[in-house]
Amino acid sequence: MKRIAIIGGGISGLSAAFTLEQHRRAGAPLEYVMYESTSRLGGVISTEQVEKCVVEAGPDSFLTEKPWAADLCRELGLGDELVVSNDAERKTYILVKGRLLPIPDGLIFMVPTRMLPVVFSRLFSPITKLRMVREWLCQPQRPSKDESVAEFVERHYGTELVDRLADPLLSGVYGGEASQLSVRAVLPRFVQMEASHGSLGRAMVAARRKTVANNSSRPLFTSLKSGMQQMVDALAARFSPSFIRLATPVSQLGSEENGWMISASGARDYFDSLIIATPAHAAAKLLLSAAPELSNKLRSIQYSSSVTLTMGYDSRVRSSLPPGFGFLVPRSESNRLLAATFVHNKFPQRAPEDRALIRCFLGGSRDEEILQLPEDEIIRIARQELREILGLDAEPLFARIYKWKAAMAQYTVGHLDRLERIDRLRQQIPGLALAGNAYRGIGVPDCVRSGTQAAEQLLSTMGLAGSAPGLSTAGTKP
Repeated sequence: MKRIAIIGGGISGLSAAFTLEQHRRAGAPLEYVMYESTSRLGGVISTEQVEKCVVEAGPDSFLTEKPWAADLCRELGLGDELVVSNDAERKTYILVKGRLLPIPDGLIFMVPTRMLPVVFSRLFSPITKLRMVREWLCQPQRPSKDESVAEFVERHYGTELVDRLADPLLSGVYGGEASQLSVRAVLPRFVQMEASHGSLGRAMVAARRKTVANNSSRPLFTSLKSGMQQMVDALAARFSPSFIRLATPVSQLGSEENGWMISASGARDYFDSLIIATPAHAAAKLLLSAAPELSNKLRSIQYSSSVTLTMGYDSRVRSSLPPGFGFLVPRSESNRLLAATFVHNKFPQRAPEDRALIRCFLGGSRDEEILQLPEDEIIRIARQELREILGLDAEPLFARIYKWKAAMAQYTVGHLDRLERIDRLRQQIPGLALAGNAYRGIGVPDCVRSGTQAAEQLLSTMGLAGSAPGLSTAGTKP
């Protein structure tokens, strides 16, 4: 009987455990134990029901084009619970000099594919519009080294597009800065487009034509009717309580001759293999004695923190808000709000028809200090800025704040090179796998894939990698 330990009960660790459970039920001679330091599973995925509204503490959805999360939901019997974003209302605004300006039609994640709407947009200056036209003449090239997203986008479109689109878009996803994030790690598709077409615009149009030809146009986001917590609850229901140890932080790891020793809550246990599915800084701390060089490399992966604030309002506020999914705030505006989502438009199932649900994002690498403020002060700041931006004076019916300290991995310039070194060092340590958002994707689908691959990697090394009924493939090796 082989024994595997999983440290970390977020979606990556849960996906790893689900993979092991599928193989165990198929007859593989193994058992596993999951150690989670908090009193609940799911990590940053958590959902509350407040006055008939679905309030997400962490991620509210996942990208439809990345299949691993939706596939897992279907395996868990949640296929009928999947819902998609209301893309008919998918308008997003950018705050420019205190005014909300819509992102024009024909822009696909900052890349213009239709010039006429861009030309008539007030979002960009004439100089930027001219650069967008000239960008179509760019020739294929392969930069010799990694660069920041800001440098890459500036080469194609100029600094204004970095400030008004690239930086706020990435701030909303990563909580980081375009000037620090690696284009090869964060936007690898753009790097490939530049190498094959030169012009991002020409490449995007070609890709779009192929999508239309294949009739594969899909909504941008997918979620679950009652919130992302449904996925966590469905996963937890698959495991025997004896396999899950909540409120049990691991205090020490020891690399043994034929496995691992784990100390947690005053007890020791021994395992053949180990999956660490924690943030990289937590993994580094755990591995400090057993693998000091690997620990040092893991510590070099940076993180940012975030605050989400969701406020519910009545029907009068709902009717007064602009149509669309919400707005983004560039750094140059000097606001503390990074973005706001009109949840009732993005996912109509999340709120009754007589309620408005506004979700605000604060913090990130530009404002770590806000995590230290009391909740009433954060609410005051957000309400003041919503008043200035939207003219919203109404008192919210309810408010929920969630603080996430050092939860968002930052794929800074050179990230892929760091991962290569981490992989080489990890491969020198028998029976160890790593999973989580620190490596090759921070979204829920990426974390699902990461946990699944970590489990399959260990099963393979132990000779237990036979297929299990209903088990989906994890995708290609990262």
